[in-house]
Parts: sequence; structure tokens; C-alpha cells
Amino acid sequence: MTKNFSIPISRRDFLKLAGLTAGAIFSGTTGEKKVSASSAAKNLNFSDVNLPTVCDADICICGGGSAGTAAAVSAARNGLKTVLIERGIVLGGQQTQGLVYPCMPTFAPASDTPYISEVNARMRKNGVEPTDPERTMPTSGGACYQPEILATIYDEICAETGVEIFYNTNLIGAKVEEGKIISAVIQTIEGFAEVRAKIFVDATGDALLSRFSGVPVAKGSEKSGKNQPMSFRFEMGGVDEKKLYRYIVNRLDDEVGRESKLPYFEFVKSETLTPFFEKGVASGELTSEDIVYIQAMTIVGKPGTLSMNCPELPVRFGATDFFSYSRAVSYGRVMMRRLANFFVKNMPGFKKAYISREASILGVRESWRIFGKYYMTAEDYFGKHRFPDAICRTAYQIDIHDEKLDISRKLKKGDYYEIPYRALVTNEIENLIVVGRCISANFAAQASVRIQPTCMSMGEAAGIAAAWSLQKKIPANLVEWDKIPPEKRSYINFAAN
Repeated sequence: MTKNFSIPISRRDFLKLAGLTAGAIFSGTTGEKKVSASSAAKNLNFSDVNLPTVCDADICICGGGSAGTAAAVSAARNGLKTVLIERGIVLGGQQTQGLVYPCMPTFAPASDTPYISEVNARMRKNGVEPTDPERTMPTSGGACYQPEILATIYDEICAETGVEIFYNTNLIGAKVEEGKIISAVIQTIEGFAEVRAKIFVDATGDALLSRFSGVPVAKGSEKSGKNQPMSFRFEMGGVDEKKLYRYIVNRLDDEVGRESKLPYFEFVKSETLTPFFEKGVASGELTSEDIVYIQAMTIVGKPGTLSMNCPELPVRFGATDFFSYSRAVSYGRVMMRRLANFFVKNMPGFKKAYISREASILGVRESWRIFGKYYMTAEDYFGKHRFPDAICRTAYQIDIHDEKLDISRKLKKGDYYEIPYRALVTNEIENLIVVGRCISANFAAQASVRIQPTCMSMGEAAGIAAAWSLQKKIPANLVEWDKIPPEKRSYINFAAN
């Protein structure tokens, strides 16, 4: 694998790229440009453009979030020469850049696959217990991964397994020939280039590689056409947690607060706290949009700091329209400042508090979703469906924000459903595996499969399947998970077998 390279490009090829890009994105209108997200994501014809190849790998993973990092580590451990493309400068995606904390639980028994257990163990070695039995956050639960430590763990585990990470690198296209991806086209600080590989994994969250490759996709609710609302999370430091806890529990007698206990607790916009926030709207310090959803949690290993699961952006901002997404950032930052100022001025424990960190990406719950060999629906959840090719299990609820759906029935304790490998592969592209929130599922089913541990297990399975594909010379979209020897699999459905 080439590690030192320069990326020259001829003037002729540069002009080809420039012309293609301009033609695909801008329509030639004056004033505000009206561009649909689908046209902006259209794959350009790179076939006749001479791009330098920076590496030739066994597997290329596009997206270094919770699913993509797991896929890269799993693939490398199974002997594959692995390249991981990440547009930011830290792995973990929503876990680290989006500040999505804590990690929501699957509510399914024995759902942790080996990769998750290893990440938990590494977190413990760094002084943070991710599943602290003394921590009782009634509405959150799940594992607590401190973002800064998790970023270091991901770097370490990738270095140990030999994963080559391309940071600050954007996926801008794909070369596809006869139903196979030949290369991923990237933009680096040196210019345009391509990464060639035998198998590709789309872990972008937005099905970007899939869309570049011609895979059919859906987006938003089948009912309204809208995406789930996004969030813009942040952290507040300088919080007097004891004073805040006493106010919530003793003075307000808040039910959620009572179920928590120091040093780890949370508060939400509960029935008890709603009048408190409504006073802020009445005084003009907050808007009604600011208080649609409010939640805050203490962070394990970061005393005096709260993770703020808010503001939730109005649903009129879409995750699949880049103009709308950009405007949501500015709008959300104003909402964030209003909330922070209100807490400092009005809530005991916040007198000396301040915004200590903003998320570097918006919290996107749902954007594009592929149509794969198997299309998951809410019936898979409610029917507790099992599959011979199941790669993981979960019982996380169908968690839809701002959508009127009948999801009142939840699985009983101990029940679960499974995700089949066929929901990760497509009919159109034989060497593509898709992991994370953009797998093959309808709007309702995606609202359950999208959580971090499930995405991590998907990625782990993708690395194993890719190695099996190359070893047996089987197209990745024809791999039968249940035919892989049990000792090589990360998850086994004994009931189905």
C-alpha cells in the first residue's frame, strides 16, 4: 500500500472535473440556487478522467463512524488490506463528532458482539466504566463512551490492526463497471485521487457511496416525505451537579430526577419541568421551538460537565437537502445559545456554567436508506423476526421524533428481532456492503436499527463477510452468513440454525 504520494492532475483532466462538477450542481439560475439533494449527489463520469491511484486495497470503507470503524477493524483482523476514508479528523461519527451520549441500549439480551465488548474493555482500561451499575439514567441507559477517550481508542485499535486511515478526505464519486465498484474517487488536501479495492463498504450514514453507484434509495417518511428532525448537541462545563440535583429532586420533586442518583443523573422536559421551561418562553428568553425536546445527562469521567441532548431542530430543516442542512447549523447554534443562557440565568447549579464544546456535525437520525436484497419494516420489529443470516439482534424501540405513527406496542423484556445480512447488500452492486443507519429499511424500521451498538455490530459483521467473500471468491452480495463457520462469525442465531 502506498503511504507517501503526491497527487498530480493534468490541466485537461482538471478542467474535465471542473466542468462536470459545475454541470451537476448548478443549474445556471440567478439569485438563490434551487438545487435538489439528489441532483447534487449525482455520480459524475470519472471513467475517462486520469486520476492517480493512492492505494490498491482489499477493502475500502467510506465513513469512519461507529459502523465504519468497526468494519475496518473487523476486516483488518480477518487479514484484509484495509483503507478507511473519513471526512473529519476523528473516528466515531455521531459518538465523537456529534456528541451523541450515552450509547442507547438495544434492550435485547446478549446483544453485544465481540467488537462492542472489546471497546467497553478498552474504555475501562482508560478509567471510564461504560456500563457502571451505580449509574441509573432511567430514560437513557446504555453504555457511556467519553468522546475524547473513544476517539483515542479508535485510533489505537486501528493502528494495532493495520487499518490505513485517510483523514480529512471526502468521497466525491465512484467508478463503476458492470455492477462492480472499481474505485472510490476522493478529494484530499493534495487534490483528487482514487482508492481501488476489491470490496467497498458504505458507512457514510447517508448512503453516499451507494447513490454514487446507482443503488436505489428512499429518504424520509413514506407518509410526510420529511426526515426525522436533527439535533445540535453540545456540552456545558462548570456545572454544580450537586446543587442542580438538589433543585430537581428536592424542590421540584421530579420523577426522572428521583430515579437517578449522584454522581450520574439526568433531567428531561418532564411533566414537572415543563412549567419551568414554559416560563422561559413567556419571558421571551426561549422560543416554543427551543423547548420541544430537552434532555441533559452527566458525563462519566467528566465531572461538572453535562451532555445536552438539545436543541432539536425544527422538522422543516431536512437532512437530505444541503442548503437546508447548512441553514440548520446556523439556526441551531442560535437555539443552543438561548438554551445555555437560560440555564445559566435561571437554573440552580448553572450559575458558573458555560458552553464547553459544540458538536462538529449535526445529529442526523435519518436521511437516505438503500433498497437492498431484504427490506426491513416495522413488522420485523413487532413480529420478532429471526433470520438464518442474522448478523445482530436488537429490541430498541421504534424511536420516531415528530411523526404520528402507531408504535405503542413495544417488545416485552427478553424479546428481540434480528437484522439479516441481506439488508446490508444490494442487487445492483456485487462488491458493496452497506452498514449503519442507511441499510435497507423503511422509515419506521430504520428508527429502531439506527442506534450505535447495532451499527457497530453491523460493521463488525461486514468485515467478516468481506473476508469470507474474498477467501471463497464469492461476490459480497451473495455471501450466505449462516454458511460462514460459527467460530468466524460475530453473531450466531442458534434458534434459526
